[in-house]
Amino acid sequence: MPIRIPDSLPAKQILESERVFIMGEQRAMTQDIRTLRILILNLMPNKVVTETQLLRALSNSPLQVSPELMMVKSHNSKNTSAEHLSSFYKTFDDVKDKKYDGLIITGAPVEQMPFNEVDYWDELREIMDWSLKNVTSTMHICWGAQAGLYHHYGIDKYALPEKMFGVFRHRVIDPLTPLMRGFDDEFSAPHSRHTGTRREDVERCKELKMLAYSDIAGPYIIMSDDGRQVFVMGHSEYDRNTLKEEYFRDLGKNLPIKMPFNYFPDDDPLKEPKKNWRAHSHLLFSNWLNYYVYQQTPYEL
Repeated sequence: MPIRIPDSLPAKQILESERVFIMGEQRAMTQDIRTLRILILNLMPNKVVTETQLLRALSNSPLQVSPELMMVKSHNSKNTSAEHLSSFYKTFDDVKDKKYDGLIITGAPVEQMPFNEVDYWDELREIMDWSLKNVTSTMHICWGAQAGLYHHYGIDKYALPEKMFGVFRHRVIDPLTPLMRGFDDEFSAPHSRHTGTRREDVERCKELKMLAYSDIAGPYIIMSDDGRQVFVMGHSEYDRNTLKEEYFRDLGKNLPIKMPFNYFPDDDPLKEPKKNWRAHSHLLFSNWLNYYVYQQTPYEL
């Protein structure tokens, strides 16, 4: 997929080195195709890393995508420079009068806090309400998925005995749903979270359907019946070494952390992890873009 991003965005050089198709503004304007406008609400601390991961995940289809980056204004980011934020990020005030084909709401390292104690919870609720009328389909990731399930459907999160941390096997429950088209019966995906969602709570909600599940990690992909809300409980967008970096970060802080499950070869943290979730990550994002964004959105937003 041609990704249209500013030349000065740090992700551009990284993605070009990986041979990801990056399209300049001038060339994009010559193509007779309507660009999909995807808004990314980035709630992660290191925004440069997350935006690069998501742009990579959005890069594997013939559709042309023009992403816009958004941050919450009710929280001061300490891990991303003010210059980067002012150059590339918008706030809700900048976008609330616009319409978008798709919205991605990322995870955030706040899952151990009650929702209403998160300093930007009211702003996030306003954005999620706004998305119902101004966005064709929204993908919520990890804590963003828990927040969306709680806000839209009243499904709460629960503390886990220990961090769900590693790469877990999942099985497809509903292979006929277009979002799961092309998935193997079983596939792998990373998780990194302290809280979870109970399967029985999801199954009690008639407006939702479970699409993929892990016997260890629990619900993985959940979707509303109309496809306008997609909830992904893990991090299929993660890079090869993301869990490794989190593991050594927590060790360095003397936090209680176990070795990531099914991640390091022979459970040896000195060996390079194998990335065995890449194909299904691309498939998840391309299916979402094709079947629930491109095929559903009006030509003129």
